Amino acid sequence: MERLNLKHKLGDKWISTLASIWIQCTSGSLYTFSIYSPILKSTQRYDQSTLDTVSVFKDIGANCGVLSGLLYTFATPSNRRNAYFGGPCLVLSAGAIQCFMGYFLIWASVVGLIPRPPVVGMCFFVLLAAHAQTFFNTANVVTAVRNFPNYSGTAVGIMKGFLGLSGAILIQFYETIFHNKPTSYLLVLALLPTINPLLLMWFVRIYDTKEQEEKKLLNAISCVALLLAAYLMVVIIVDHLFTFQLLVRIATFVVLLLLLSSPLCIVPSLRAREKDSSVIHQSLISEGQSFDQEMEVHDTRDSLEEDNLNLLQAMGSVNFWILFFAMACGMGSGLATVNNLGQIGESLGYSNFETNTLVSLWSIWNFLGRFGVGYVSDHFMYVKGWARPLFMVLTLLSMSVGHAVIASGMPGALYAGSILVGVCYGSQWSLMPTIASEIFGVKHLGTIFNAITIASPVGSYIFSVRVVGFVYDKEAWGSGCSGTHCFMLSFLIMASATLLGSLAALALFFHTKNFYNQVILRRLLHSLRE
Repeated sequence: MERLNLKHKLGDKWISTLASIWIQCTSGSLYTFSIYSPILKSTQRYDQSTLDTVSVFKDIGANCGVLSGLLYTFATPSNRRNAYFGGPCLVLSAGAIQCFMGYFLIWASVVGLIPRPPVVGMCFFVLLAAHAQTFFNTANVVTAVRNFPNYSGTAVGIMKGFLGLSGAILIQFYETIFHNKPTSYLLVLALLPTINPLLLMWFVRIYDTKEQEEKKLLNAISCVALLLAAYLMVVIIVDHLFTFQLLVRIATFVVLLLLLSSPLCIVPSLRAREKDSSVIHQSLISEGQSFDQEMEVHDTRDSLEEDNLNLLQAMGSVNFWILFFAMACGMGSGLATVNNLGQIGESLGYSNFETNTLVSLWSIWNFLGRFGVGYVSDHFMYVKGWARPLFMVLTLLSMSVGHAVIASGMPGALYAGSILVGVCYGSQWSLMPTIASEIFGVKHLGTIFNAITIASPVGSYIFSVRVVGFVYDKEAWGSGCSGTHCFMLSFLIMASATLLGSLAALALFFHTKNFYNQVILRRLLHSLRE
């Protein structure tokens, strides 16, 4: 009874989930690189090529998170009940240290606090700052999967979705408090994404408890996420149409903070209503019965997971490399698209206002993909029995259509195509970790899904440099290129690549179909017993 009271005092999986969400909201600082890159370029006397090289190390740091996965596996005991006192805290603190060191050294270089570092030194600073995101992401995503094994798609979608929105949230913070002060903003990036995890990491824990209305509570958090995304979309569009005055910016930012804090009121209210209506009799359960039920849930969860493979074992399976290839096609071509949206708009004759709006709204489409597909795949997996890799097939196929639409160069094609590509790109970040947890198990999930994530910078380099950059330079005349021919071939190539990725995902679907059928059947039987 003393152990249960201690858990009650320190929190539960819902407090853990909210803490993870708020950490994710400040973890996407690398998405705001465009804010401080001009001051970085001018103070360090970089040309565009050198700045692009520094940016590449940002992408490498943000997508090579195997170390964070290894640390999570090492720090999280195999006995889940004892994991309450270890694991995620250590990973989050390691990320906070890297974040502070990376951004503080960048800021110190910009203001002249330290001598101007060589390019390789700045690349290291940027890599260190970006690498911190993998530690925040691993701790929050893997903990969410372990806390909600029956709704892992929704849980991952929520975590990845808020990470996708974090760029827009931080930009609103910058525009409100540090408008046109990128140097001060760099110092804030050294402090805010560091202090926030250090304050909240004590609540991010792994719990073995299971509640009857988990889906309803996750849905409530999902509604808040959708409302937040809609609000940010309206603010971004209106701000581009009518420049906000300071008081208006402060008011919109206060509303943003209220939306972020609203789950603190919504979740306890729903849980209290649930307890009043259906769980009154549980107060009569003895401590021994409670412990037995906890062990039963623990054993049942373990029985629902395939063998927990480590990284080397996973890499020895064909499923790992199918996922890697599909992600290289999907994530790589998606990154190549967003990195070149401004240049594409310019070549097609779009105004600066139109292209800036497209770039700003990318985070919203990214969020909708990350959150929406996680939720939808959970629903259809339980209700219709559809295996989750099928959604990877559908989203990659849709992304191929999106690339083809952009390649067409028709009026409005960049708007429609970027929405389709943005949503489908975001969906891969939700689907891949969830599928990896189901196929390879959760014990080494942090290491495995971060290893697969390396496909993102690999694919981005191939499509951005070897495809888009090469074709653009070949088609360009003088100082620039104008017309649909500048990017048509590039996007047709990326459309073909994502089509191949969807075929690879289709092979994964057939290869794991029997496994998913067995898992779904056992989970449904388990649900009927409860």
